[in-house]
Amino acid sequence: MTQPQAVFTHGSTMRHVLNMTAASAMGLLTMFGVDMVDMYFLSLLGHQELAAAVGYAGTIIFFLVSVSIGLQIALGALVARAEGSHQRDLARRFCSSGLIFSFSTSLVISAVGWFYLLQLLQLLGASGLTLEYALAYAHILLPNMPFLVLGMSAAAGVRAIGDARRSMWATVIGSIVNAVLDPLFIFGFNWGLEGAAWASAVSRLVVLAVAWYALFHVHRLPRRITWREFVADLTPILHIATPAILTNLATPIGGGFVLRIMSRFGDSAVAGAAIMGRITPVAFCAIFALSSAVGPIIGQNAGAVQYGRVRSTLRNAAWFNAGYTLFIWLVLWLAADFIVSAFSATGEAAELILFYCHFLVGAFAFNGALFVANASFNNLHHPHWATAFNFGRALLGTLPAVYFGAQWFGARGVMAGEAVGSLVFGSVALYAAFGLVARLDREHVPLAVTGRAEAGAVERQPPV
Repeated sequence: MTQPQAVFTHGSTMRHVLNMTAASAMGLLTMFGVDMVDMYFLSLLGHQELAAAVGYAGTIIFFLVSVSIGLQIALGALVARAEGSHQRDLARRFCSSGLIFSFSTSLVISAVGWFYLLQLLQLLGASGLTLEYALAYAHILLPNMPFLVLGMSAAAGVRAIGDARRSMWATVIGSIVNAVLDPLFIFGFNWGLEGAAWASAVSRLVVLAVAWYALFHVHRLPRRITWREFVADLTPILHIATPAILTNLATPIGGGFVLRIMSRFGDSAVAGAAIMGRITPVAFCAIFALSSAVGPIIGQNAGAVQYGRVRSTLRNAAWFNAGYTLFIWLVLWLAADFIVSAFSATGEAAELILFYCHFLVGAFAFNGALFVANASFNNLHHPHWATAFNFGRALLGTLPAVYFGAQWFGARGVMAGEAVGSLVFGSVALYAAFGLVARLDREHVPLAVTGRAEAGAVERQPPV
């Protein structure tokens, strides 16, 4: 019988980059688009404190989501490896252990977040009416977080056995439900901010239901496991999940510091940053998708010892990143006044939106460079490099630049400082990625097939 050929080891690498990015971007566009529409509906209520409250609460939620991404990477990697070696029973066992571990971990973290929610929001800088709004919003979403994590993990299991279509539909259907319920709950039932939170909570249950149907009823993946099997599976789960979680936590840690500094300039400034925090992921969904798109292309060609194609993939991804960023910069420059008007932004919020759209959008190309570099590190058995560069950007790049930017230029300096951190570490990371490929090409040794390639996390979540 003819063995299937790795599809990415032949043909145009640019075509592979474009096709994979387009497929991945569809699901992300739906998910990020609903977040943006959510913010738009809240802006119609005419209170900038609502947008600021979502920014504060969203930072805490983002922290939990970042942890869950690391957990689902571990589940997906173990299931895929077992399935690829034709060990379906082991894949079912890893799936069950991964789901139990993900749900239990998120339950503990959500409980801690619930009991210390007031202190956490105050630490981020929330106060007064904005603090009350943020508490009401997060009190609805935090108990729902374990179900979101379970849904994301189930979708990862579906992807791991090659059913990307059903995995995507879980996100798409959940996002559509959210978009339909938002105006009904916010305006129809007159629930306001709480309505937006309840719409999100219901949509997460829908994601879980759709993903679970595909995982259990279609693919029959999970099975009953013993306590001994679960304990034994913790070692491979933690081997992959630990560096993945660490890599992902760099972004919310840096984002929390940025929000804390921005809070010094009032709710209007936080609202402006929160609005752009919802628009930017929609505008750059293709760049977020690019990070997960190039990984399989790089991995297959590295496994085939075709490092020239690996280098070509990196180069094409870098060109796509630069060209797409320039296009979005032009679009947001022309749409800046419309964005201010559509989201009813005034004062500092309006000024920050205009400043970002006119001068800072281009800096996202360096975020894209970091995403692509991290994807290459993860698939070339150097996930610790991705962790180092992510924390380097957050701690050495973003924190000091934001701090001094705030001292010298106010709220605009905070936004500009965040861009500076990305500029430095994005450039260095991409240079390091090309250097790593060159070294592997000189050695001309195929990479061993181990779990280390999946250990680094692909950064898909936007800063809040």
